[in-house]
Amino acid sequence: MKYKLLGNTGIKVSELCLGTMTFGGKGIWTAIGGLEQKPVDELVKKSIEGGINFIDTANVYSEGVSEEMTGKAIRNLGLKRDDLVIATKVRGKMNEGPNGSGLSRKHILQEVDASLKRLSMDYIDLYQIHGYDQQTPIEETIETLDSLVKNGKVRYIGCSNLAAWQIMKAVSYSGHNHFSKFVTLQAFYTLASRDLEREIVPLLKDQNIGLMVWSPLAGGLLSGKYKRNGEGEAGARRINFDFPIVDKEKAFDVIEVLESMAIEKEFTVAQLALAWLLHQKVVTSVIIGAKKASQLADNLLSTKVMFTEAELKKLDEVTKLKPEYPGWMLERQGADRRK
Repeated sequence: MKYKLLGNTGIKVSELCLGTMTFGGKGIWTAIGGLEQKPVDELVKKSIEGGINFIDTANVYSEGVSEEMTGKAIRNLGLKRDDLVIATKVRGKMNEGPNGSGLSRKHILQEVDASLKRLSMDYIDLYQIHGYDQQTPIEETIETLDSLVKNGKVRYIGCSNLAAWQIMKAVSYSGHNHFSKFVTLQAFYTLASRDLEREIVPLLKDQNIGLMVWSPLAGGLLSGKYKRNGEGEAGARRINFDFPIVDKEKAFDVIEVLESMAIEKEFTVAQLALAWLLHQKVVTSVIIGAKKASQLADNLLSTKVMFTEAELKKLDEVTKLKPEYPGWMLERQGADRRK
């Protein structure tokens, strides 16, 4: 397990991060998983034993139950809180009232306290906005998040599922006013969907913002469980929850390449798909979730995979994005002034 700096900070996190969306299974989250406390404790234990020091959750996961179970697992296992980097999120609907969701000062302040209570912790290492809120000025959101850093409830702030212009607007406002900046983006990035490379990856590199990858196997599509004809293993996630959106024909072209490569390298398709992300310099940490300890053990082995330049080129050729404007024009005009 390697450890990387979390964006433009001095804190180090494991290259794999334990995701907790399978914990609890309440409400709409039953489609993802419904683990009870004992298997949750086992997953956390095996993660720590595998070198993971980074755990990601969110207030909306199983309507708060995921945070509760995460905190309880840490206590049950007798883990030292300060040895771990705990991330959670705010934005989603937590009640039916008019202020039950969003990124207003009121909602953030009440939700950070609720998350701390559920986690049974006195601080959160990385507090992320879970998306954009069109009704709240980004200035209000940033000022509120900055106050949480200053009062010690939060160490760092991050964002998730934002457009490039939204990230840049927030970072610019923070910089101009000497407020805390987003140090990470949590986003969907995978061999089956490299859309992030058009606008956001260049921004992250320019601003030294860390990238946390969610759904690295494209909702299980790159696990090797599914066939081009739509068949999948009984109980497989995409059978009941077909998300996130990907070009499935292109994804299966990737899977065919991975299958032949997996045989040659004696790894699984899923391990190779995760390892490709670990080979991308922009990636700080890849979030892995699991329903079973065997799935987690399989994912942990992705850190052992080494690709040759020829193998990386082969994967790039089958997954690279089609040129779009202004990208192709920037490439053409910038040919004589490259760094």
